[in-house]
Amino acid sequence: MPEGLPDPRRHPGHADQRGRALDSAPTAVILAGGQGTRLRPLTLARPKPIVPLLNVPFLHYQLALLRQHGIRDIVLACSYRVESIRAQLGDGRDLGVRLRYAVEAEPLGTAGGVRNAAEPTGGRVVVLNGDVLTDVDLSQMVQSHVARGAQASIYLTPVEDPTPYGLVETDADGRILRFVEKPSREAITTNTINAGIYLLNRELLDLIPRGQVVSMERDFFPGLLARRIPFFGFVARAYWLDIGSPEQYRQAQVDLLNGAVATRLTPRGTRSDNVWVGETVAMASSAVVSGPAVLGSGITLEPEVSVGPFTVLGDGVSIGRGSRLEGAILWDHVQVGEAAVLRECVVGSRALIGKGARVGPGAVVSENEVVP
Repeated sequence: MPEGLPDPRRHPGHADQRGRALDSAPTAVILAGGQGTRLRPLTLARPKPIVPLLNVPFLHYQLALLRQHGIRDIVLACSYRVESIRAQLGDGRDLGVRLRYAVEAEPLGTAGGVRNAAEPTGGRVVVLNGDVLTDVDLSQMVQSHVARGAQASIYLTPVEDPTPYGLVETDADGRILRFVEKPSREAITTNTINAGIYLLNRELLDLIPRGQVVSMERDFFPGLLARRIPFFGFVARAYWLDIGSPEQYRQAQVDLLNGAVATRLTPRGTRSDNVWVGETVAMASSAVVSGPAVLGSGITLEPEVSVGPFTVLGDGVSIGRGSRLEGAILWDHVQVGEAAVLRECVVGSRALIGKGARVGPGAVVSENEVVP
């Protein structure tokens, strides 16, 4: 596996990822069945689990986190563009894990997907929402679960503005009291939210009807509270981001380049002056690249091109003379004409950006789209 990405500016409160791996590792289920509607148009042609972060399929980051904590038996609960995901990830052997696919003919919801993917026989199951980039200490989460005698645990993260999320209230011992979905400001009683990672004793899966649409948040968790099952929150100030919108998807790449995420994955290529450069890059002598940035393989940078910080260029990208990019995320085989300006935007594969075009900030260009 690649060496870790240096993170000199990592927040000291973030969870330490260097603890020992789990002695008795759970099975993992990654919920990747959604269509990524919030990330459209980027997910119209490519499922969210394999959208690139620093030119690496997103799910690689979750698989690397699981592997780091000794969790190698992983089931992907999926229903949308499954073959595209399978073509990218295979059986997980090259990533150091055993990856299986639980394909849903029709989406079964978050809890229904877990029930479909994991049989209720012994051990524990760690469940990850398929749109969460995090470096939370899963080993510590399991240790907390066992020490408290929990049957279910949720990773909770504090946020400055909890109104877009579901609040989770706990007592002084960390036992979960109630869920408050997307509260008004007047109703805020805590700032800890459901961060989309759950640890379940496997026998609890018997409570989820097989083959039915069941939600973790609306059905399963309230049922655990009603039965007074030992159900605890694990609060950690680890890095956490839901990459499900274009703005947050771009922010995740800024954070990775800034070293805010503790991960063992690094961009492909050779690093020099905080710029990762792939193979066979044709760069004019007057072109300038300022890091942190990532350049894929087979890239062409014509004279007087300026590639600014927090830019990521996929494989086969071509940038025309005098164009300027800053904070731009370009997928594979994008062509940019002369004297264009791209700032804080995301451009899908094989898009064409015309001569003198202005793209961004905040713009999202679809795959194969032409911007005159």
